[in-house]
Amino acid sequence: MTVLDGARERWVRTGGVELCVAELGDERQPTIVLVHGYPDSKEVWSEVAGRLADRFHVVLYDVRGHGRSTAPSPLRGGFTLEKLTDDFLAVADAVSPDRPVHLVGHDWGSVQSWEFVTVDRTEGRIASFTSMSGPSLDHFGHWINKRLRRPTPRRVGQLLGQGAKSWYVYLLHTPVLPELAWRGPLGKRWPRILERVEQVPGGDYPTPSLPSDAAHGAWLYRDNVRPRLRRPREDAYAHAPVQLVTPLGDAFLSERLYDGLEQWAPRLTRRTLPAKHWVPRTRPDRLADWIAEFVTSTKDGRPGTAPGGRHADRFGGQLVLVTGAGNGIGRATAFAFAEAGARVVAVDRDEEAAARTAELSRLIGAPDAWAETVDVSDEQAMEKLAAKVAAEYGVVDVLVNNAGIGLSGSFLDTTAENWRKVLDVNLWGVIHGCRLFGRQMAERGQGGHIVNTASAAAFQPSRVLPAYSTSKAAVLMLSECLRAELAGQGIGVTAICPGIVNTGITSTARFAGVDAEEEKRRQRRSARLYGMRNYPPEKVADAILEAVVHNRAVVPVTPEARGAHLMSRYTPGVLRRLARVKPPL
Repeated sequence: MTVLDGARERWVRTGGVELCVAELGDERQPTIVLVHGYPDSKEVWSEVAGRLADRFHVVLYDVRGHGRSTAPSPLRGGFTLEKLTDDFLAVADAVSPDRPVHLVGHDWGSVQSWEFVTVDRTEGRIASFTSMSGPSLDHFGHWINKRLRRPTPRRVGQLLGQGAKSWYVYLLHTPVLPELAWRGPLGKRWPRILERVEQVPGGDYPTPSLPSDAAHGAWLYRDNVRPRLRRPREDAYAHAPVQLVTPLGDAFLSERLYDGLEQWAPRLTRRTLPAKHWVPRTRPDRLADWIAEFVTSTKDGRPGTAPGGRHADRFGGQLVLVTGAGNGIGRATAFAFAEAGARVVAVDRDEEAAARTAELSRLIGAPDAWAETVDVSDEQAMEKLAAKVAAEYGVVDVLVNNAGIGLSGSFLDTTAENWRKVLDVNLWGVIHGCRLFGRQMAERGQGGHIVNTASAAAFQPSRVLPAYSTSKAAVLMLSECLRAELAGQGIGVTAICPGIVNTGITSTARFAGVDAEEEKRRQRRSARLYGMRNYPPEKVADAILEAVVHNRAVVPVTPEARGAHLMSRYTPGVLRRLARVKPPL
């Protein structure tokens, strides 16, 4: 039994067709209307609808000619945007006659919904609009014309890029051929194609009506694309708040297609998602959360507060886990992701410090934040943590393996126990995190990102940091190897090499070969030297977010780290000679 098997059904007659409408949830709650795309039927939304139905009145309908709705006769001219707007208004009047509805569209459901939200006759009937993987044809037409009128190399590249992605549009304009393909081999193979290429799970989608849905839906393109792209409307301004969800791996639409959208949608909230085109099936959890948040924050067409921060469009609602989050770089990183609207799991072996980071993350802007206590060097404890996070919070989108300890002292003074402690935390802690959470990312099949905190010591030899430098060099190479292995699964891996940063690691670092009193003296002196340098951990956190956004491989952060990194590549002999100098501790 699927989610929609328990839905209430009604039929809405409009413009010579009958639309099959399904409803879930309490009719007294705000109404969300979900509009499907091509070659889908309303069942594409079943997973999203099920997640929204406990809080909202959820409405899905088969677009004319799709699913259980009837097709117009003749087909030619029966799928114009004007007639699709008539259909939407008929559904809205039937399910929510006294209140505006919240509109959500995917693919062609979004294309037609842009028409709904920009024409005068729907004003006052739409409280908000969430768009994904489907632009306004009017906006698209203006986007093309702007690049044709002033063709810079970049703009020409954008035109050619989107033209290549739109290959299927040209085929759908050919007579008869698309219908034959869909009613023949393509219709039979389509479910397997989606599973293999888009990692779309099966279930109640696609429905047996797929061949006829796709054949009828070809007229969506034939009736609308060329007329609107040739003569785009000049008044296509959205009269309701708009939330734009852009899948970064969309094979059919370029992210650049939405450049300048604020001109047409002044009340715009942007979101990006590391996923492919069919996000209603592959990421229903994320979409349901974003839709619910946007609907809740929008009252009768007035936008609420959108997530803040410079990268709110990239990390809003994502799940980010940070180890060593009780202080220093880890806490600053948790705060930076929280400010960008991410949900945060703050992990530290200090229970009180982790709880404080989670509490402050919520105050800063995280929709939710949780504290978890674990020693990252404990394999069984990390396995339990990974299972708990997946079961209670979901699969992690960004993992930051930051927990680490410091150890200074010559190689001959460093005991086997010293080595074990440093490698257990600095290296094995990273290995456990990458292995457990990285596997969950890979099995989900929707990408992600892993950040491992290494150090400038990874490529800068030192006579007094043999154990620490070895552990960080191993983290750097591990990151490079993982980056190569996981690239094909859309999972990025970054090694962050901070350098001298003013954190608490210096006051807790161990010093091999000295007594307790001398160790405390060296800790105080190290802390004082790092304090004089006064490079804040917040700058490292900013570098981490930028590295995830741009999928960077190795990021030296401080000027001295960048300098050492360059020297390790071009003048390694100089670094080796500098390593012989004994630091003044």
